[in-house]
Amino acid sequence: MTGINAVTDDYEVINEGLGRVDSDAAIPGLTKLAEAVHAHGGAISVQLTAGLGRNINNVDPARPPISASDNPHWLVPGVVCRALEVDEIAVIVQRFREAAARCKAAGIDAIDIHGHTGYLIDQFMSPQWNRREDQYGGSVENRCRFATEIIAAVKEGAPGLPVSFRLSVDHRYEGGRTPEDSKQIARVLESAGLDLMMADEGSYEAMDYVFPPYYLGDNCMMGAAAAMKEVLSIPVLGCGNLTPERAEAAIAAGEMEFAGIGRALIADPEWALKLAEGRREDIRPCIRCNQLCVGNAFVGKPLGCAVNPAVGYERERVLTPAPASKRVAIVGAGPAGLEAARVAALRGHTVDVYEKGEQLGGVLWPAATPEFKKELRSMIFWWERQLRDLPVTVHTGVEIAPDSPELDGADAVILATGSTPLTPPIPGLDGEHVVDVIDAHLGAELGHRIVVCGGGLSGADFALEAAQDGHDVTIVEMADGIAADLLMINRITLMRDLAEAGITLLTGHTVTAVDPTGVTVGGPDGPVHIAADTVVSAFGVRPATRLVEALADREGVVAIGDCVRPAKVGDAINAGFEAAFAL
Repeated sequence: MTGINAVTDDYEVINEGLGRVDSDAAIPGLTKLAEAVHAHGGAISVQLTAGLGRNINNVDPARPPISASDNPHWLVPGVVCRALEVDEIAVIVQRFREAAARCKAAGIDAIDIHGHTGYLIDQFMSPQWNRREDQYGGSVENRCRFATEIIAAVKEGAPGLPVSFRLSVDHRYEGGRTPEDSKQIARVLESAGLDLMMADEGSYEAMDYVFPPYYLGDNCMMGAAAAMKEVLSIPVLGCGNLTPERAEAAIAAGEMEFAGIGRALIADPEWALKLAEGRREDIRPCIRCNQLCVGNAFVGKPLGCAVNPAVGYERERVLTPAPASKRVAIVGAGPAGLEAARVAALRGHTVDVYEKGEQLGGVLWPAATPEFKKELRSMIFWWERQLRDLPVTVHTGVEIAPDSPELDGADAVILATGSTPLTPPIPGLDGEHVVDVIDAHLGAELGHRIVVCGGGLSGADFALEAAQDGHDVTIVEMADGIAADLLMINRITLMRDLAEAGITLLTGHTVTAVDPTGVTVGGPDGPVHIAADTVVSAFGVRPATRLVEALADREGVVAIGDCVRPAKVGDAINAGFEAAFAL
């Protein structure tokens, strides 16, 4: 099933880059899409949208955004939307009929109606956005009239094609739609001839449920599918960070008929095939970071993936044998080094990986100790599984120096030595009760009262883990915000979880001293002392450049990942792929 495709630009501008089926010009592309899927024995559904309404990104003062009623724009509350006229509603319904006909002509197998997350159709169905007094407002049946007319129009335009509808069963914000409200809507939609209900959660007011990050955990929307199964006789699709195990069990138990998998198919397009072949351990995990998939889409960049660097480059990055086999030495078994080893070996090179520690994964291993980040640790296990059957030898407990004999005879050397903690010259930071955040993750002894010095992602995630384990936690951050560089969608959940865990956030304050009883910080109102049994140092990291600098003049050496510039895990993995692919 595709993402949204616009059926009309009559009343709002179609965002650049968005799929569209608003003219016959779409038919050749849809035909190629259908033929490509059919060639592999698959079926393809196209999702059609009426538009964003109050959620539209581009606000044109000369062309007010549209909605069911005169609602404030979601992003710019000072802008008031224009309520659609009845004859304009009829035009949009007709555009669905035309778009459905184009899909059928192109050989598309099914059509989905995009009715969730507070987009235009959802605005009509929801009383918080629909205050109309005509036939499209008031009762549940009236508020659903726009949706039911669209269902009928799609069936008329594409007779014989199944029609599904994506419904946000719980808007997940105060004043939004509840599951009980959605049950009434679902009955009306089924009566209108709907063939399949796709049940999810969220809205722009609860954006993290639209693209659930790792903080929300596994199978976080199964309640939506359960609510729909209570009232519908048609099949129900469940989604939301589904694990293969839960998806298969839910279908077997009749909790749902279909599993909706989105980002996990970006991470591994062979997700379903590998399950069918009994290769569960070969499925590349989606780490639910949203970094290069949703994050790229939000800023108009092409789709990418943190763990699958071939996304968007499926033709260019085919792992065919290299012209000549080389001996490759990789220093560091973090995400960049492990991905480089996998790709180099798949291209026919012989690879030796040298890791000074005893555990693979680099900073991924300690960073993945919280339950909510377990998919990160799953990546390490995935690499171990992939390297097991490749010409890769991993040497743990081996620290490489510039003159190490392990580098002798290597045709190429990839340095993925990672980073080292930043330790500012703060009095007392070397005290016995001060623990680096990595050591804190790895099980260092911690007192009940913890002050985390540094509110970046590393410090914030540790603070959340510690608070969930029962500690009294305070975060001190010199900037105005916590985890400021975290993707907005993920940050919504993080900030909510920090608040629910009772963590004290002291932003705009600088650590000036550490003593055996706590931490002294400076802020707008002067110095403050915070009592602490344990102080966690999370001031960030800097590149580990010693080996990089020492081997700078050696031919065939390339440095990747955090030893070049500390960044996110997806950047390291993609850098590892690119370095090995270039060999």
